[in-house]
Amino acid sequence: MPCALCSAETETSAYAVTGGPEGATTEICETCAEQIAETTTPEHWRCLGSSMWSEDAATQVLAARLLRRLEDQDWARDLSEQLWLDEERQAWVENEIKETVHRDSNGVQLATGDTVVLIKDLPVKGGGFTAKRGTAVPRISLVPDNAEHIEGRVEGQRIVILTKYVKKR
Repeated sequence: MPCALCSAETETSAYAVTGGPEGATTEICETCAEQIAETTTPEHWRCLGSSMWSEDAATQVLAARLLRRLEDQDWARDLSEQLWLDEERQAWVENEIKETVHRDSNGVQLATGDTVVLIKDLPVKGGGFTAKRGTAVPRISLVPDNAEHIEGRVEGQRIVILTKYVKKR
């Protein structure tokens, strides 16, 4: 079966297109999957000029999202401007679920439940105290829509902390 995006006649696998109907997938090749994960060769995506007109909704939505990601390329911006989507598909394109990765000041990935240590004295707005450098903050929570914020308890109060001021313990 050819790749739904680049039409390469090679082995394909199902790729989940999130934010729309449950279980929506499209069949793509390994090269396209690698390029989606980390776009290193924008020229590879010139194939979107044909796949963006696919009758398969998942393929069309994925093509539209990739064109948006490549908006710094003139040819991709031109293709994106040509693409017309009905309201339902346009809403699906815009409902892309972006995975936020929270990292501490050293670039180490944080997870819910981790313990972090403050690397700077932080005045707590509305709390009337300063969270001191070296304070351990156990069982943090990640703010889902902002990779720069975490939440934790300091001196009994739940506060929002910028990830650039913590290091994972």
